[in-house]
Amino acid sequence: MNFRDQYDLWSKDVYFDEVTRSELLSVENDEKEIEERFYRELEFGTGGLRGIIGAGTNRINRYTVAKATAALAGYIKSAGEDAARRGVVISYDSRNFSPEFAAVAAGTLAAEGVSVMLSDMLRPVPLLSFAIRYYGAFTGIMITASHNPPKYNGYKVYGEDGGQMTPEAAEEILSRREQISDIRNVRVMAVDEAREAGMLRYFGEDLDEAYTDMLTELVIDRPAIERHSDMSIVYTPIHGSGNRPVRRILKRVGFSNVHVVPEQEMPDGNFPTVSGPNPEDPNALKMAVELAGRVGAELVIGTDPDCDRVGVSVIDRQTGMYKSLSGNQIGLLLLDYILGYKKSTGILPEKSFAVTTIVSSRLAGVICAHYGVEMQETLTGFKFIGERIRIDDEEGDKHFQFGFEESYGYLSGRNVRDKDAVVAAMLIAGMAAQSMDRGQTLIDRLEDLFRRFGYGAEESVSFTLEGKEGTERIKSAMDFFREEACKMDGNNAKGLFGKYGTTAIRDYQSSKRYAFSGNGVAVSDIDLPKSDVILYEIGGEKGLDWACIRPSGTEPKLKVYFGVYAESGEKAAETLDGIKQSVVRRVAERLNIR
Repeated sequence: MNFRDQYDLWSKDVYFDEVTRSELLSVENDEKEIEERFYRELEFGTGGLRGIIGAGTNRINRYTVAKATAALAGYIKSAGEDAARRGVVISYDSRNFSPEFAAVAAGTLAAEGVSVMLSDMLRPVPLLSFAIRYYGAFTGIMITASHNPPKYNGYKVYGEDGGQMTPEAAEEILSRREQISDIRNVRVMAVDEAREAGMLRYFGEDLDEAYTDMLTELVIDRPAIERHSDMSIVYTPIHGSGNRPVRRILKRVGFSNVHVVPEQEMPDGNFPTVSGPNPEDPNALKMAVELAGRVGAELVIGTDPDCDRVGVSVIDRQTGMYKSLSGNQIGLLLLDYILGYKKSTGILPEKSFAVTTIVSSRLAGVICAHYGVEMQETLTGFKFIGERIRIDDEEGDKHFQFGFEESYGYLSGRNVRDKDAVVAAMLIAGMAAQSMDRGQTLIDRLEDLFRRFGYGAEESVSFTLEGKEGTERIKSAMDFFREEACKMDGNNAKGLFGKYGTTAIRDYQSSKRYAFSGNGVAVSDIDLPKSDVILYEIGGEKGLDWACIRPSGTEPKLKVYFGVYAESGEKAAETLDGIKQSVVRRVAERLNIR
């Protein structure tokens, strides 16, 4: 069916509820809006579904959730009776319609004969990942759109190892969804009916206790925490699902002076106190910083709605102001904190490794080398970090220590396989306590890290292009840069970004690296999965500078990343500004943005 036929079906057939039909009838004279809602099915990638809440095949709603879940049920049943018996663990965050979508997913699975364990209240991503392993489930579903604006929600699928599903599994589920030709054939059982039939049960406090017990085993430098247990901390869940688990673990490990932003404490999918619930944005922590000033807090911590990302603001004693740390800075500090303490106390195992992504700070490799730890790089997406834990630690003979990505995601321990802002909050607070032992703030500690390992300046810029036209413009730009990379040689690569010469280009879609020199181009293979990413190696003072272009996998954005490394912070910042201006100008031209 074309988009008009789909619209007619959804707006007229009694299978769809009255609210859905009324919403669609309200746009019956808006052809462009109808096309946006129905020109495709909501994209199903390795992270599942994410989209604007509303009626239509290209929106997230009870019907698109049910259809995706019916496909997932088919995938599970194809793995055998035991997989269906082990079933699916489902949780959800504070977003609008998250409980309803979780109930629809549970009812669809139950109708298909797949057992379900449903959270008895909102719980975040890390608890869902932990729950899959704790209960021995075959897979898991998390209803969330992470840090996206309020109009979004999403549906993430996890494998039995607790990590996000593999690309191969996603392809099979997508294929099964495409085979459902008539959405009206999808059956959804009421939750109460599923429970009475023995197909559904709830989980709750037992999981919370087990998860918290597990986290306490990951504490670093407990004596420092005991000496500074009264350190003043301000925490905000930004209306999300982190309130209970973050406060619980901070209390459990000994912090007794934690202040929660009262206006942001309770779950609210409209996120009324912020323009967006993203702790990457310092504005999202504004109320927390204001409270910190009133109570004299050393540290401000904020988590996003599904509590997988964490933002940090720290008092700067020289200015008396609170300063936000970047995702890379937090990751580098935690990496050095964990490895440094374990190395100094003799508990860092041989064959230890850490993992980060190709768009995260190159200083991670420098720090790992200092401690004799292997640094592994993956594609963007924490599912790849989780995969490395499974392959090299769980199934191999190496020992995972820490993983992070620049977008404020961190993980310690093996029992969760996605970003975990709960364990990150615990570790950040512990690191601040250890710093107080040394007479430092985290700002001081960061400066000390730069002095030891070199200065890094990293940043990212996003171009938001929504709808069908935006998707096409992003694809056109990526196609251009990819074709350009194939045609480069040693001469024209020198001036690609003004005075900043490009020494090599990595095209992760073709898995090729093009290295430029006076002798021409040397082409080599990239040993990572294919992905729509182009990375430029720019050289620089330490030979580590780079820029990268990739479409976001979760938002309608083209993202551009930069990293520059030098002997001084001033030099790194100056070079970063120059590279950023040159790269952004070229990208904006290709996107036809003035």
